[in-house]
Amino acid sequence: MRPTSILEILAAVERGELTADAAADRLKSLPFEELGHSRVDHHRSLRTGLPEVIYAAGKTAEQTESIFASLASSGVDVLATRVDAATADFVLSHHPAAIHNSMARTIALRQSSKQSEKQGRIAVVCAGTSDLFVAEEAAVTAEIFGAQVTRLYDVGVAGIHRLLAVRDQLSEADVVVVCAGMEGALPSVVGGIVGVPVIAVPTSVGYGASFGGVTALLGMLNSCSPNVSVVNIDNGFGAAYSAVLIARAAAR
Repeated sequence: MRPTSILEILAAVERGELTADAAADRLKSLPFEELGHSRVDHHRSLRTGLPEVIYAAGKTAEQTESIFASLASSGVDVLATRVDAATADFVLSHHPAAIHNSMARTIALRQSSKQSEKQGRIAVVCAGTSDLFVAEEAAVTAEIFGAQVTRLYDVGVAGIHRLLAVRDQLSEADVVVVCAGMEGALPSVVGGIVGVPVIAVPTSVGYGASFGGVTALLGMLNSCSPNVSVVNIDNGFGAAYSAVLIARAAAR
């Protein structure tokens, strides 16, 4: 349920366009809807301004679709993350207007009008093409929540001139999400050339001593750039969620 939904329902009752019983029926799913396998939090967008997001990993295709349908019926923009190919096919067969991004492993359904520039600007940066699956998860998440997203990919420190070539685009962002594996050096470099928050995302990309992203995680946690904060390994979604909130505040 969108933040304006309750006011719209009450206004419709006041105008005589909606009966009290019909209004009560629409509101009965607040604060959550019981689906048997899940309790869908329709109240979340009223509390936080952002709707619940479906984490599809570990769920069956049928479970994911039923949650997707429940959220879609309330009129919010819907996002499912960590969606495998079989689940994507099943959800899309029921929701053909949704968009599947196989690189990001997301399915997104936009039902609101495109947001204005007031929602803020986010730059999503990744060190190499191997980090794209995390960067795209971040970019899709930020877009579905209304931010203006600039993608700046394959600009890792092994070729620092590539990063410096996009410095002007970095300077236009309200917040920067930086995804990197290996030694995880990129966020520190970005943090040193921008005057906005940088959210670092360690990726599970690298050879044996990268320990599945732990090396990048520790490197980012020890960044000497004081504007760098760090999320969990491969957590593009979490980085983008926080970035959206920061960007919205900056745009006010």
